[in-house]
Amino acid sequence: MATDYYAVLGVRRDASQDEIKKAFRRLARELHPDVNPDPKTQERFKEINAAYEVLSDPQKKQVYDLGGDPLSQSGGGGAGGFGAGGFGNFSDIMDAFFGTASQRGPRSRTRRGQDAMIRLEVELDEAAFGTTKDIQVDTAVVCTTCNGEGAAPGTSAQTCDMCRGRGEVSQVTRSFLGQVMTSRPCPQCQGFGTVVPTPCPECAGDGRVRSRRTLTVKIPAGVDNGTRIQLAGEGEVGPGGGPAGDLYVEIHELPHPTFQRRGDDLHCTVTIPMTAAALGTKVPLETLDGLEEVDIRPGTQSGQSIPLHGRGVTHLRGGGRGDLVVHVEVQTPTKLDPEQERLLRELAELRGEERPTGQFQPGQQGLFSRLKDAFNGRVAARGS
Repeated sequence: MATDYYAVLGVRRDASQDEIKKAFRRLARELHPDVNPDPKTQERFKEINAAYEVLSDPQKKQVYDLGGDPLSQSGGGGAGGFGAGGFGNFSDIMDAFFGTASQRGPRSRTRRGQDAMIRLEVELDEAAFGTTKDIQVDTAVVCTTCNGEGAAPGTSAQTCDMCRGRGEVSQVTRSFLGQVMTSRPCPQCQGFGTVVPTPCPECAGDGRVRSRRTLTVKIPAGVDNGTRIQLAGEGEVGPGGGPAGDLYVEIHELPHPTFQRRGDDLHCTVTIPMTAAALGTKVPLETLDGLEEVDIRPGTQSGQSIPLHGRGVTHLRGGGRGDLVVHVEVQTPTKLDPEQERLLRELAELRGEERPTGQFQPGQQGLFSRLKDAFNGRVAARGS
């Protein structure tokens, strides 16, 4: 045996993989050409890389311990190709200097599934008081034929013969440092370390199938448009029968024929004749709580609001409810028969309103008009 790789790294022959790796890191920090450019040091650096390549690989280590030279096939590490000899993995050199080890070894076939979302339409009263609904969802579930393994019944995954279960293959390239070994995912097993020679006929090796399920969703009181309810673990099952993601139920509140929702308050408009506005009346209104009477007091003006406290939507967080606000619109008759016109003229005479002068006041301006007037005022002031 030409070279004692254990002596090169300064470890015992029964040293563990962790001890071998620590020894390599320590020596790489000391002997790397960027740190110590001495030619003798560079030769020493090549030796520790070769030693680490052999002792860190269980198969090469076994060949070496039996008296063979696992690097002889590549002529001392001179030729490129998969499994060829040379220096240690470049990620190990980076780890030696920066202390960050890359993720090595085969990757798992089992991964977490994706989240899913479904839109659920609810009526106003259901959103206000809460309800329970059954929904149907189409998601990926674990394949019952292979129980998520992906292999046909009676078979199993086998170790990849290209990477021998490591999930990656190595290639030696030349650089200013000498020969450097780089790794990439195995093209045969896609980095899993195993292959499925006989995939499950039901799921085609994915470990999951599409299925329609019925779920019961509890809708809390006070939800609004866009509210999302999270159902943990009810989303898509992951590849290889991995953990399921979450299912989000997004609430869409249907329009109501009478009420308009603004936050937790409800609004509606009632149109009454001018006589009812003048004399007062009671108007029946079907609220979310049942039939109630809205008290229209004498002299109610058009545009006036009448609040019904605690008749709105339940607060989603905290107790209590919003209000129901009734907006009054007074309707003026447009067509009068002779008798109605006579009676109105008599009323106007009694009230002294035959020729009313009216009450004028500045018109209400919008925000843009007020800004425009303020700007024009400043421009005029500058010009004077």
